[in-house]
Amino acid sequence: MKKFLVIQTAFIGDVILATALIEKLHDYFPDAHIDFLLRKGNEGLLKNHPFLHSVLVWDKKNGKYQSLFKLIGQARKTQYDAIVNVQRFAATGMLTIFSGAKTTIGFDKNPMSFAFSKKIKHIVSTVESPIHEIVRNQALIASLTDNIPAKPRLYPSEKDFEKVAHYKQQDYICIAPASVWFTKQYPKEKWAEFISALSHKTIYLLGGKDDKQLGDNIIALSNSSNTIKNLAGELSFLESAALQKDATMNYVNDSAPMHIASAMNAPTTAIYCSTIPAFGFGPLSDKKFIVETLETLDCKPCGLHGQKSCPKGHFKCALTIRKDQLTNTLS
Repeated sequence: MKKFLVIQTAFIGDVILATALIEKLHDYFPDAHIDFLLRKGNEGLLKNHPFLHSVLVWDKKNGKYQSLFKLIGQARKTQYDAIVNVQRFAATGMLTIFSGAKTTIGFDKNPMSFAFSKKIKHIVSTVESPIHEIVRNQALIASLTDNIPAKPRLYPSEKDFEKVAHYKQQDYICIAPASVWFTKQYPKEKWAEFISALSHKTIYLLGGKDDKQLGDNIIALSNSSNTIKNLAGELSFLESAALQKDATMNYVNDSAPMHIASAMNAPTTAIYCSTIPAFGFGPLSDKKFIVETLETLDCKPCGLHGQKSCPKGHFKCALTIRKDQLTNTLS
């Protein structure tokens, strides 16, 4: 039996996109023992995943290096045939090279890549030569499988679907209004304007506990006849995924809920404020729409991950997006 470990200890969206590697490895090695290593807090994404043997958790906040050394010992005990390291930082590089795995694979931008068995060039996506993250990641396992990436996928349980079943008694749309980065987040006033333009819709606002107040503010600002429920902080990752799956449309920023929608092949309208799809993190659902400002701005994009505030002070990349650009994706 082949044994694989996939490492992706970055953020929620990065983990979701890396699940495409699980899909591909399982396709080629259906009986393989596949483990996945992620950072503490993200393990709920892979709960009860049918193709995973174990989910390993790195606690970066409490005893970071103690946890890392424990994981190295665990990896050595498991005796992996191959470790596939998607991360590009030294700590996971150390785990990779000291794991005792027969084959170690990672990107050349990892500082420890000089000691990997296979070092893969990390190609930056550009407007001129766009490359999606799942294509870039697939290069890590091309020698084990092929060059064609699988799509990311999440697996909500029957209980997850049961938890949200009563929200599905009528057609509905989901809105995930928040983002970690200010310049990636469509402004609350614009969300409220969009909601007010809709007629007799059932709308669910999604997000984490920290997004509850934002959702309440959007509802307060909207002048709407719609039925709106703020579910921020009330659903787990997989319960949110189960709800997004059957939505008429999911309205999201360039952030984690977009990737959750992709992993459920749910209809998606992705709003790009300061960033652009050409960075390689666009939606992957069969039914998808990209919404951006129609104005030409020499300051867009202003960064790969967004900014804490608009560097120019005007935030035109968000404020010039029209509400009809969003409403049109419902027709």
